Amino acid sequence: MFISNAYAQSVEPGLANNLSTFLPLILMFVVMYFVMIRPQQKRAKETKAMIEALTKGDEVVTIGGMVGKVSKVTDAYVLIEVAAGTEVWVQKNAISMPLPKGTLKSL
Repeated sequence: MFISNAYAQSVEPGLANNLSTFLPLILMFVVMYFVMIRPQQKRAKETKAMIEALTKGDEVVTIGGMVGKVSKVTDAYVLIEVAAGTEVWVQKNAISMPLPKGTLKSL
């Protein structure tokens, strides 16, 4: 009399429906990560490695388009010789890309 029967509860049909509703949204975020975020992180890592590898004598292009040869490298700045006797201090982050050796002579 005092003991009642225990019945197993069944899953409500609405719960499975909610998962299928959010699945496209979750997939969209996963695709966006691999299409947008991961390549940006890879580029940032490559840029940081390039900046850390700068040495005296490297030929570089700045973000502003100036071309020159690295004269001195400090922790945060790089001294670039843009013409004979003309040197400019720029932040390391302002270096766009290194150039192959001998590029300045061909310009």
